[in-house]
Amino acid sequence: MRRGLRVLGAVSLGILTASGIGHAVLGHMDDRLARVDAFAGMKNRPSPTKGTNFLLVGTDVRRGLTQTQRTGLRLGGEPCDCTDTMMLAHLSRDGRRVSVVALPRDSYAELPRAGKLKWAWGVGGPALAVGTVEKMTGVKVDHYAEFDFGSFMKTVDGIGGVDLCFARPLRDPVTGLDLPAGTVRADGGTALRYVRSGHLPGSPDLQRMQNQQRFLAALVRRVTDIGLLQNPVKLDQVAKAALGSVRADRQTKPDDLIALATGLRGGFGARSVEFATVPVDATPFRVQGVGTTLRWDVKGAKRIFDALREDRPLTGPDGGPLATPSPSAPEPEQVDVPPKSIRVQVNNGTTVNGLGARVDKELRHLGFRTTGSPGNTVRHDAEYTVIHYDPGWDRSAKALGTALPYAELRRVSGLGPTLRITVGADYDGVTPVRAGEPDPPAAPPVELQPMRGDRILCG
Repeated sequence: MRRGLRVLGAVSLGILTASGIGHAVLGHMDDRLARVDAFAGMKNRPSPTKGTNFLLVGTDVRRGLTQTQRTGLRLGGEPCDCTDTMMLAHLSRDGRRVSVVALPRDSYAELPRAGKLKWAWGVGGPALAVGTVEKMTGVKVDHYAEFDFGSFMKTVDGIGGVDLCFARPLRDPVTGLDLPAGTVRADGGTALRYVRSGHLPGSPDLQRMQNQQRFLAALVRRVTDIGLLQNPVKLDQVAKAALGSVRADRQTKPDDLIALATGLRGGFGARSVEFATVPVDATPFRVQGVGTTLRWDVKGAKRIFDALREDRPLTGPDGGPLATPSPSAPEPEQVDVPPKSIRVQVNNGTTVNGLGARVDKELRHLGFRTTGSPGNTVRHDAEYTVIHYDPGWDRSAKALGTALPYAELRRVSGLGPTLRITVGADYDGVTPVRAGEPDPPAAPPVELQPMRGDRILCG
């Protein structure tokens, strides 16, 4: 249940910093930031990207919260000595876009032993957390910032709360969330319950992720609406609350954060920030001695991290998800007889030189037992491709006909086990085939489509 806490502490500072905290405020940050060696001993790291990448980590540490607060917020048992969240925030090279990607904390990871991503910080500190994320994503981390629960509510309260919009009442007895439909000004405690909530039955993890996206979009809107960027005194107060329990890598300097802030010359707002969560397989991955983990959907994760590496947006021009590319190759057609058991003789019935050899090669590539010695028919005016077969091998003929769906099937008694193809002028390539029972359709990945902040509306 604490998974939702990953949002506020980590991304609040990331967004507030990226939004334009001025030189006067950031100039004092060196004194406020504790330092960690987040890149100690790291080798064979990914190549730098065109933009700048921040790993934002929220730890399961509750200092600064009284026992009454912990009980009232229903935080549960003892801290787990793990991370409650990890997010990659990518600032584009031109400084006009921030892409925030949430990394599910129960993701399967090798640390180097099998485990969960959230354990990396507890096992090997910030360096192992950074190294594990780089290995899993292929994205080089340039800066590291670490937060605990103490700054969670203070940050929201410091900006006077956040406006959340709900299409229906939300009630979650586990977190204590109880909100009416409509727009609600959420203070720190309410926001905390909201991002922890998985109140809808069926897919609580997906629900939490949706809550977190909506919260982050609301946070961006609030920072913009109250004119925080033009109020140095208020900025300093919020920065003190957000930075009170933050640790950053030794290489991160105020100038880095100033560059991040002033680089957003396109104007900070909901249109400048896009949110995504790494999609995971619908079926949990159980590991002995570890428990239930989440494996990333390989294709979906690759799309996201390729975009970060190449400094491309995660969303389309309208702020919604990009179109999914079509698969590069068709799925094989199912046949009853394995191609490797079907013997085929290819004969060229046209005037096209080498066509017989080409067809022989293509069928052999699909697994058919071609003779490897294609011939030529007496006449060279065949308009249509024909498969000749003995009636005793009709199932083999149907399988070969699936690979050549435009071919005519002709029965020839006494022909024997070798099927004979006369290639005609209509030859149009081969269709991949495979024998055996079709694989059951894979469950679609659990995925939240990337979305720009101004497209995230009422939940």
